[in-house]
Amino acid sequence: MIFITLVKWKQAPKKENVDKGTKFLEELEKQGIKIQHYWTLGRYDAVVITEAPTEKDVMKIFLPWQDIINTETLTAVPREEAIKLL
Repeated sequence: MIFITLVKWKQAPKKENVDKGTKFLEELEKQGIKIQHYWTLGRYDAVVITEAPTEKDVMKIFLPWQDIINTETLTAVPREEAIKLL
């Protein structure tokens, strides 16, 4: 499944949190969870695209970070699959 998470920082990013996040992303990759992470301009500070087996897997990724970020996660359906539903 593919998930898109919109991220808003509760506080300015700190080097130690960035380093911790980098190590966390590396561990997820070892577990087979694919993540693309972009810092953005505008309403949200970052966008994370995650490919994971279930919603619970994505919840486990973001719950430990709730003291420093707000998130909104969307389930994404590839266009080709969505068209088949019409």
